[in-house]
Amino acid sequence: MTTSARYYRGESPEQRRAQRRAALLDAALDALTSGGWERVTVRGVCAKAKLNDRYFHENFRDRDELLLAVLDEVTAECTRVVVEALEGTSQDVRLRVRAVVEAGIAFLEEDPRRGRLLVESQATEVLRERRSATIRMLATIAADQTRELLGDQAPPAQDAELLGLTLVGGAFEVFTMWIRGDLPVTREHLASFLVALLLTNTDLAAALDRETQALGEVR
Repeated sequence: MTTSARYYRGESPEQRRAQRRAALLDAALDALTSGGWERVTVRGVCAKAKLNDRYFHENFRDRDELLLAVLDEVTAECTRVVVEALEGTSQDVRLRVRAVVEAGIAFLEEDPRRGRLLVESQATEVLRERRSATIRMLATIAADQTRELLGDQAPPAQDAELLGLTLVGGAFEVFTMWIRGDLPVTREHLASFLVALLLTNTDLAAALDRETQALGEVR
């Protein structure tokens, strides 16, 4: 195969394939967040992306794989945004927590489809499983940050993991309800509430120790 045959308008086959995949993901995100997962079909996504079916099967086995890829794509971008927010902030705990919360909310607001994806990620078993895996992954990041920021004052690894799961899982549910319009609070109040909630858990190790001692005394 000649170089001219491999390249088209200066783009390699790999670049063109990546563009087609991105177009399919964007079309699927549109369908998923505007009409629900039932509206996501191979034919509809291909029509929206202006591609024929063979390009769909070049990238995905079926609709479930496509839906997972959409969720993974948004999750990866959200994780990148959060990590960048952490790296660009001082070691001050309050500033770091505020940076993460603001970055997360801004990420959802930047493209309303991302927020709707949070809602739709509860719609099917395959999406719910991936949502749970995403929460665990983000909880691990939260636990690592807790140990880094608090040092000797950080809770043990098991409790740091439980804290991360509680906070990330709770934040997912709060964001989902807020996006659906079930929580009549302003963006500013939501951000301040989440920051305050996260900060109140910085003394978890001491609080847990007190609770354990109190339980032992009762018994």
